[in-house]
Amino acid sequence: MPKATHLECSLCHNRLEAGVVANLCTCGGPLLVRYDLEKIRHRWRRREVANGPSSMWRYAPLLPPANESIVTLGEGWTPLIRTERLGARIGADELWVKDEGLNPTASFKARGLSCAVSMCVELGIRKVAIPSAGNAASAMAAYAAAAGIEAHIFMPRDVPQANYLECMAYGARVTLVDGLISDCGRMVAERAPGEGWFDVSTLKEPYRIEGKKTMGYEVAEQLDWELPDAIFYPTGGGVGLIGMWKAFEEMEKLGWIGGRRPKMIAVQAEGCQPVVRAFEENEPRSRFYENAQTVAAGLRVPKPLGDFLVLEAVRQSGGTAIAVSDDALMEAGVRLAADEGIYAAPEGAACVAALEKLLASGFLKSTDRIVLYNTGSGLKYPEAYSARFPR
Repeated sequence: MPKATHLECSLCHNRLEAGVVANLCTCGGPLLVRYDLEKIRHRWRRREVANGPSSMWRYAPLLPPANESIVTLGEGWTPLIRTERLGARIGADELWVKDEGLNPTASFKARGLSCAVSMCVELGIRKVAIPSAGNAASAMAAYAAAAGIEAHIFMPRDVPQANYLECMAYGARVTLVDGLISDCGRMVAERAPGEGWFDVSTLKEPYRIEGKKTMGYEVAEQLDWELPDAIFYPTGGGVGLIGMWKAFEEMEKLGWIGGRRPKMIAVQAEGCQPVVRAFEENEPRSRFYENAQTVAAGLRVPKPLGDFLVLEAVRQSGGTAIAVSDDALMEAGVRLAADEGIYAAPEGAACVAALEKLLASGFLKSTDRIVLYNTGSGLKYPEAYSARFPR
């Protein structure tokens, strides 16, 4: 089967050769992987997808690594759960939760890092480095361990304890930073050239997005190739939302779906809402969000590199960007757990709180088919939930 034909800059649309070690375009824009979708369309039919493995690699012809390079721990093909009790409580007739907490390392980050580390194997990269608010670090440490690659991780000192312990157990070399993920990213960028590290920062390489786009393929397949009316996605770096938007475009070119798109809803925390502010101010890009604070560690990203791609998807889809308070998102997380047995990360719980606001405002109708993405397991956040349930 054909794989990638080239890399394309998301800003200046410059083309680069596929299968080369690459970070950003010379203009500073994130690179996207492109395929000969017309050729794939004639060689691989939609009905054949079901013959693949119960993982994200059922879409392997649309992912860049060669089969022999794939590093997998069983990521993807997570359940899409109908949540009727919660839906009835908040006035949503058809509400679904895509539970990414059941991935390896208990978050959606497993998808992106499986693909990125697989490409590192293919390209002969032996040392990788990443700045992370927590879950990406855990995932990279796990996949680097599985691949026998050296992993260097930079995390804020107040990162959830579960993430730190995971990274140490996987044998990664961890640096705790007195600051935010933006400070961690700066340290990686400064040290990577001299240390010989490949920088796997969010959107600073082209392959993590490819793993995350499989969330879009899966939700389409699980809903019998009929996209929902709205998708809520917790947006820190926003790569999952960007990836799904890319997947929908690919699927339409493959003839698997039509042109109708869900309203894409970017959900942020009130204490760190650069994308929401840019959306409300009708700006193409966000500004650095000063004094970012939120209990949802994955949403504490003061300036996403791919903000313009998130904003494009939200606007083109007729969606919106919305922020919720820490109190509201934690209360929503407890309600989701009690009503449906889904113990969500605070980031995923934020989507429940956001949905309540958009139903109340009339932006969404009770009859809309709605999918919320829970991006991780609540088990990764004992500190956040312990504040709700002191012993």
